[in-house]
Amino acid sequence: MDKKYQVFISSTFKDLQDERQEVIQAILELDCIPSGMELFPAANETQWEIIKEVIRDCDYYILILAGRYGSLSDDGISYTEKEYDFAVEIGKPIIAFTHKDIGKIISEKTEDTDEGKEKLNKFKEKVETQLCKHWDTAEGLGSAVSRSMIQLIKKEPGIGWVRGDQLADDKAKNEILNLKKENEDLKAKLLELSNKNDEETSKLSQGDERLEIHYSFSATNENYLKSKKWSGLFTPSWNEIIANVFPVCIDEANERKIRGQFNYFIRNEKFDNLQKDKRLKGKKLVGFEIEEKDFHTIIIQLRALNIIDNSTKNRSVRDKSTYWTLTDNGNKQLVMLRAIKSREVKENEEIKEVE
Repeated sequence: MDKKYQVFISSTFKDLQDERQEVIQAILELDCIPSGMELFPAANETQWEIIKEVIRDCDYYILILAGRYGSLSDDGISYTEKEYDFAVEIGKPIIAFTHKDIGKIISEKTEDTDEGKEKLNKFKEKVETQLCKHWDTAEGLGSAVSRSMIQLIKKEPGIGWVRGDQLADDKAKNEILNLKKENEDLKAKLLELSNKNDEETSKLSQGDERLEIHYSFSATNENYLKSKKWSGLFTPSWNEIIANVFPVCIDEANERKIRGQFNYFIRNEKFDNLQKDKRLKGKKLVGFEIEEKDFHTIIIQLRALNIIDNSTKNRSVRDKSTYWTLTDNGNKQLVMLRAIKSREVKENEEIKEVE
């Protein structure tokens, strides 16, 4: 069955028309379907709801950043940043492309206010904590997009679109849905039986016990011309992991979104100390990423501790992502870890016995 993947292209518009054309051409040459702001010439709050639905229907999301922050919405955030945040929120596979050297961009295509420059820099810093590539010419950007999309499609195959005459009939689709639901019900019952054994659960590492997490990041110079991969070790407690990473699962979250939150947690905790390392002096630290093996170990451990469970919400058969949600026990633990204690409790905790 032939599939065509839909790709949302997000960027500022007037200053990047040539670059967008190169990216659109690259997407078309990969036999994919490009979509983006060309469909919405006047971005506003009414159009924003439609734009979100288009992003939701796309298989992949591409962000292009150069010297402009973009048109602002009513809340003071550019529509480009809102699109990016929404794609992250729903766990859409993302590749971002940022300009290597904004100083080389002509002034007409850059922010002319300090406020605009500050917002752009903060947006760029946020983007660079995830998968990010760099470019300096429109042609080079088109080539980078083509190579990156081939790798991303291979690593994370999307749901894609097919012709109507290639779809299975209603009977076959209903059978698939029934089998999927039956499989999820059996998994839920199996996990329920497993979690009844409290004695076994009490033997597992949990609470304030610490674990070793391996992670990697890249250190680059200001122009992103030289980059070196580094690895590190992070030793948070299970409670710290639950409190900082798993609020995203209060409703539900797919593994891509949880992994992104984990990478953000590691960056926040390790960034300041890493910058004090003489070997990293003057370097930009980007691309923080938890080791795949450690990530899955944590998912399995928290599932065994009855903190998270597979989400049983109904969703399209086209959605192949794995979703996790907090259990009742997980919600209780998260509330105890994150809820703000009363002032009276805080004062009582500060009282010490005087000999």
